[in-house]
Amino acid sequence: MNPEIIFYNGQFKGVGTFDKKVSAVAIHNKRFLQFGIDKEILNLKTATTKMIDLKGKVVIPGLNDSHIHLIRGGLNFNMELRWDGIKNLSDALFLLKEQAARTPAPQWVRVVGGWSEFQFKERRMPTLDEINSVSKDTPVFILHLYDRALLNRAALHAIGYDKNTQEMPGTSIQRDREGNPTGMLIATPNAIILYSALAQGPKLNHDDQINSTLHFMRELNRLGITSVVDAGGGFQNFPEDYEIINQLNKDKKLTLRIAYNLFTQKPNHELEDFTHWTQTTKYKQGDEYYHHNGAGEMLVFSAADFEDFLQTRPDLPTTMENQLEPVVRLLVKNNWPFRLHATYDESISRALNIYEKINREMPINKLHWFFDHAETISDFSIERVKKLNGGIAIQNRMAFQGEYFIERYGKDKTLRTPPISKILAAGIPIGMGTDATRVSSYNPWLCLYWLITGKTIGGSLLYDETNILSREKALELYTKGSAWFSNEQNEKGSFVDNQLADFAVLSQDYFNIQDEEIKNLYSVMTVVGGTIVHACEEFANHNPPLPPVSPDWSPIKYYGTYEKNKIIVHEQIHQTSYLKHHNCHPATHGNLLGCFCWAF
Repeated sequence: MNPEIIFYNGQFKGVGTFDKKVSAVAIHNKRFLQFGIDKEILNLKTATTKMIDLKGKVVIPGLNDSHIHLIRGGLNFNMELRWDGIKNLSDALFLLKEQAARTPAPQWVRVVGGWSEFQFKERRMPTLDEINSVSKDTPVFILHLYDRALLNRAALHAIGYDKNTQEMPGTSIQRDREGNPTGMLIATPNAIILYSALAQGPKLNHDDQINSTLHFMRELNRLGITSVVDAGGGFQNFPEDYEIINQLNKDKKLTLRIAYNLFTQKPNHELEDFTHWTQTTKYKQGDEYYHHNGAGEMLVFSAADFEDFLQTRPDLPTTMENQLEPVVRLLVKNNWPFRLHATYDESISRALNIYEKINREMPINKLHWFFDHAETISDFSIERVKKLNGGIAIQNRMAFQGEYFIERYGKDKTLRTPPISKILAAGIPIGMGTDATRVSSYNPWLCLYWLITGKTIGGSLLYDETNILSREKALELYTKGSAWFSNEQNEKGSFVDNQLADFAVLSQDYFNIQDEEIKNLYSVMTVVGGTIVHACEEFANHNPPLPPVSPDWSPIKYYGTYEKNKIIVHEQIHQTSYLKHHNCHPATHGNLLGCFCWAF
């Protein structure tokens, strides 16, 4: 077998090479053919073998987000203004104002997740007055985690909210003295009010959704991601909202591997959905780039708790068991893996009662079933999951709302929320992810930073050394660990011969840089199946073409994505606008973000 391509002069570090000196790899038929030092691998080249010098860079297996909402996120990426990584609220508001000015009717300005008030130096959220000041006519919708949304008056008008609008169960509409909505929508703790309001915004057209998904995938590639497990999501209907990703796969334009779960959208009709889907969709149907992965994370609405730590823990309704059991029985009978959103141990233990009951009649221990989130899972529940051969997909949601958890439950309980070390010690599969894009940022390095330091994005320390991982173990969970959750642990995630040739070449040495620098890592070259899907800096000549961002008013076109130098771009925007407004000289106000006279 002659290699089509050889990558050499690198430092390959991942499961399979952690204890070896490996600098090169030969690739054949989209898979790793052989790893080794340069001399032995270069001996494999032929006249047709392509050679790429890695210039001494650290190379890791491609990152795999085991819980992300890629399909829904791709449909919306180009029309969302991202505050991910912004350090100052004044910057965030400035971008909001500029974007509102260029966004055409009837479109909205949307800031949808990926940020926390604690990332700002001001340590607060924007006020409604500030939101209204940026735009009189263009609707502005800002989602903060899954606890609240801020809407300006134009957005309230667009969704038809007035003094006669009634609250949905488990939600609250903040009102003024006359009973009119102020623009604050609150999950108490049901988030349906937040994403049902968001769903009323205009969508992108078909061509722009294609473009948007391409750019979202490239952004994930830029951060070193080569695989994801799509967890479905609210208002992500099957098969309608999968048409774009289906087309891209058909046209061979996917730049990462997607395993997708089916998420029911109809409360009290969940069994009907899964009965239909198990009759029309086969588990694992698809290919190495795009395939079906089972059911969830919503199996039945009555079984889903909510992770809003600003609110007290919700009790699941008494109808939960009667609704969940027939759905799980159906899935097990059809050999479908399943995943279930469960934040609290109280929810997990009730679901386990059902799983154990079914397992006594139809074993589930060979299915790759798992819980998502599991922040407060108990030691006893961990033992029960282990006995049923389940897994736990963990995301860095605590990095975005750990401060809220500490305030409500105290520091002692926070130390094991979630108890990652306990789960690992029990031998339970763990896969890492972000739950992006409506809660956490899609940036995997924020998750790895959280695992390694135990800190939130606002800098608060959550854990002691008993619940903090080494860099090697954290990387293992984000690569080989996550592959278990799509039943592909023997296909990808490790530097092992004959696995899929997916890897990322890092901008810095992840294993030796300072902790704070981990958040700034990205990939200078990302490879999927032996094909380069992203390249920059010294490898820029290998970067595959990408169509310009559309539509023309897209925030992504003007502000880019989650980049290390993003704040520099914002400083330039501030400087240009400030000098124009105040007729100042650049020499006088060269550093406007730190200038005492700058005011939004």
